[in-house]
Amino acid sequence: QKGRENLDQFIEQGVLQLDEEANYYVYKQIMGTHEQVGLVAVASVDAYEKNLIKKHEFTRPDKEDDRVRHMESLNAQVGPVFLTYKSVDAVNELIEQTMETESEYDFEADFNTRHVFWVVKDRNMVTKIDTAFDEVNHLYVADGHHRSAAAQRIKRLCQGRNPNHTGEESYNFFLVVLFPDKQVQILDYNRVVKIESNILPTRLLNDIGKYFDVFKVESATMAKPSIPRCFGLYLNNCWYQLTVNNKLRAQIDEYNPTESLDVSIMQNTVFEPLLGIKNQRTDKRVDFVGGIRGLEELEKRVNSGEWQAAVAFYPTSVESLMAIADADEVMPPKSTWFEPKLKSGLVVHMLD
Repeated sequence: QKGRENLDQFIEQGVLQLDEEANYYVYKQIMGTHEQVGLVAVASVDAYEKNLIKKHEFTRPDKEDDRVRHMESLNAQVGPVFLTYKSVDAVNELIEQTMETESEYDFEADFNTRHVFWVVKDRNMVTKIDTAFDEVNHLYVADGHHRSAAAQRIKRLCQGRNPNHTGEESYNFFLVVLFPDKQVQILDYNRVVKIESNILPTRLLNDIGKYFDVFKVESATMAKPSIPRCFGLYLNNCWYQLTVNNKLRAQIDEYNPTESLDVSIMQNTVFEPLLGIKNQRTDKRVDFVGGIRGLEELEKRVNSGEWQAAVAFYPTSVESLMAIADADEVMPPKSTWFEPKLKSGLVVHMLD
């Protein structure tokens, strides 16, 4: 209820202003040396239901419920879904043309991220963008699976309440930002683990050595993975670099996009057989640390004594994400960490 009051207040004060026409927004995010430029739009729930917008994660009913309640109470969607697509030259050129004009908004927000918006008001340009996107066969949910699932539920709820439903109402669409795959930045998503007292570090390293070439290194910087199939391990106040050995490499099914992920390889060789962690999603002996925090955060948490080891990963690629979605498979939990994040409330999609 408080959220609805705040939204109404922002609208009354002119902080948020409703566009008179359906416009696209070109949206540029700048975080450090990384820049990504996307298109703010609404996507069709119908396309989502037909799997033209592909998913790669399971959703939790309780999280879906929370987002449905939020959208119903606001009668709006304030948190966009992060979508990606295989880059199309025609789309890129139109976005570049738009960015040659003066931006409408340009400001810096939390986490030192700069946000720049261009409002695409010209009807001719809107039509050109529509036409260019005809070359995009599929969109992929990068971040925001619960938001998109909630939008589907909202559409069905509203449709059931509306005897004059046409399919063109605002609730048939949900707020998205579309980024081309070549600009999306995925960071590493690392783990800290608790190890049973009867598992000695020397024995664990020996068992790990059956599948990996193990090298002791002097620092986190040296242990940080620089290529796929390479991992960093912090154990007993020491950093190790782990590289998949030839024996394990021969066992990996390269044609299986899920099982060939680094997070799957580590789960199948170390976490489950050696540490007894069968389900990382629910096991309290594992926690997840976003790569934005650096490997120093892993050291800090292990050195605190609460955790006994940490594993650093090479980031999952956008290509792997798309391959898994194309195969209608599901990624292991916490496989991707996207930066910069999309902020809620910068652009709002009203549901009526």
